[in-house]
Amino acid sequence: MAERAERVEQEEIFSQVLRAGRRTYFFDVRATKADDYYLTVTESKKFTHDDGSFRYQKHKIYLYKEDFTDFKDMLGKATDYILNEKGSEVISERHQKDFKKEDDAETTTDVKSTDSFTDVSFDDI
Repeated sequence: MAERAERVEQEEIFSQVLRAGRRTYFFDVRATKADDYYLTVTESKKFTHDDGSFRYQKHKIYLYKEDFTDFKDMLGKATDYILNEKGSEVISERHQKDFKKEDDAETTTDVKSTDSFTDVSFDDI
């Protein structure tokens, strides 16, 4: 039993948690049997059922030291590309706020004027 406790303690070398809405990311440094270190990145996403119960769906990647440099470079290039192309604003959040404003406007207005309505056909999109 002492060996098991020692092994668990050895695996819990370093850990970071990033909470991001319904998702949580865990960055855990673990040890191999040869006592070398590697990184696990776990995404945990919470799903709530209609009855209020919930479950977590997890995805995990293992990253070994020999891949750190290439992984870091490619992650940097990919994130830089996204920020350069789309900026740092989270578009889905902006749309959710705009959608909520439209919902609020519809619920507080009894009669809407059709003067501001624009008829758009699918050919225009």
